[in-house]
Amino acid sequence: MQKEEIMDRNKIVTNIWFTAGGGKVSKVIEYYKKIFGKDLQEGYIIPLGETPSGNAEMCEVYIFRQKYIFMSTANEHHPLNDAISLIINCENQNEIDKYWNYFTQEGEESQCGWCIDKYGLRWQVLPENLAELMSKPNSFEIMMKQKKIVIAEYLK
Repeated sequence: MQKEEIMDRNKIVTNIWFTAGGGKVSKVIEYYKKIFGKDLQEGYIIPLGETPSGNAEMCEVYIFRQKYIFMSTANEHHPLNDAISLIINCENQNEIDKYWNYFTQEGEESQCGWCIDKYGLRWQVLPENLAELMSKPNSFEIMMKQKKIVIAEYLK
C-alpha cells in the first residue's frame, strides 16, 4: 500500500503534544524510533517558531501504519495524562516485555498493563488475546495485582 493510500484513510488524526529540549520534535521521534524501528516512519519536520511555550516543531509520523502528528514545544503547555493512552496489542510475553521494559526504563510503571514513558505518554501494553485471558477464573484479581501483564499467571 502506498503512503498516499494510507493518508487518504486518515480523516481524523491524533495529535500528541510533547515537551522536549529546545522544542525539537526530532528528539521525540528518535526515542520512539528506538523501540518501533522500521514500524515508525516520519515525514518532514515543520518548524513552527517561537510560541508562548517556546520553540515549537511538528512532524507527521506513522507507527504501524497509523498516522499521528507529533508536536513538541520547549516548555510544557499541557501535560499528557491518563485521559488518553495508546494500546499495544502484543503477540506474546516477549513482545510485552520488550515494550514494557523500554517505556518504563525512563518512565514509570502503573497497574494492569499501563505504563508511562519518559515523555509522559500513557501506554497499555496488553496481550492480543486479553479477552480470552479475562474469561478465565480469577482473571480480574490477577490483573489487579499486576503492573506488567504476565500471561503465565492467567494460565495456572
